[in-house]
Amino acid sequence: MSALMLLDGGTGRELARMGAPFRQPEWSALALIEAPHFVSQVHAAYVQAGADVITTNSYALVPFHIGEERFVAQAEALATLAGELAQGVKRQAGRPVAVAGSLPPSCGSYRPDLFRAEEGWRVLAPLVRGLRAQVDHWQAETLSAIEEAQLVRDVLGHDDKPLWLSFTLQDEGCADAQPRLRSGELVADAARAALALGARAMLFNCSQPEVMAAAVDVAVDFFRSQAAAVQVGVYANAFPPQPKDAEANSGLDEIRADLTPALYVNWARSWRARGADIIGGCCGIGPEHIEQLYKARMAGVL
Repeated sequence: MSALMLLDGGTGRELARMGAPFRQPEWSALALIEAPHFVSQVHAAYVQAGADVITTNSYALVPFHIGEERFVAQAEALATLAGELAQGVKRQAGRPVAVAGSLPPSCGSYRPDLFRAEEGWRVLAPLVRGLRAQVDHWQAETLSAIEEAQLVRDVLGHDDKPLWLSFTLQDEGCADAQPRLRSGELVADAARAALALGARAMLFNCSQPEVMAAAVDVAVDFFRSQAAAVQVGVYANAFPPQPKDAEANSGLDEIRADLTPALYVNWARSWRARGADIIGGCCGIGPEHIEQLYKARMAGVL
């Protein structure tokens, strides 16, 4: 098993907690637009907590959040700024830290039914142009369907930076023994697609911790069967189960009171035992959770 890599945690909630400008519909993009120093503070908090990877604050740079007019006029420039802020914190870290270029779901989080490839290309292309010079790897996040991952590869073209694909899972009424994406597609099929698309890592994010272990098992088993050097990772959220008509970040969802840093470490130990070698957090998982993961790693229990 390779050394554990620690990702950062959620950005939007942390910005709100720090007192940054924060409202709907702009979500985490508002601080980037009005007070970018708060974005740097969030990155620095995760570095201080022990994260090896910080993620650009580009997830909300889509028309759904910033509006069509601002998207057309400013999306590329805002993506560049998001990358520059992360790079600035990386330079001051005093240790190796990587910058992940966040590429969001292009047609709506949790909504594979809304996906349209042509619209997705229009949304992702300026983000890729703005981030390209600033990131160490691409991290396509909260993908609900395999075709969303295929689009990311198409938009990136021949870019040689490592590609990480992170899928969100069904976490409402999951009686099915086979873990599935929110599209209903099997995780096994998503793993097969990730390998074909040249992904260096396949992750699962923005779903409850309870559904992650089965997905890790499937992905690890598949990549081992193919003798493929594809890493597997998890960054769960702290939301209750999300229904099929949910839209991530369309409102302030409840945060589970039971998902303490100590309990999150217990979940992480389970994922690690199954073969996950990249672990972090998504919505509602903050620097205090990442710090506990770091301490567990240093103590040799993770």
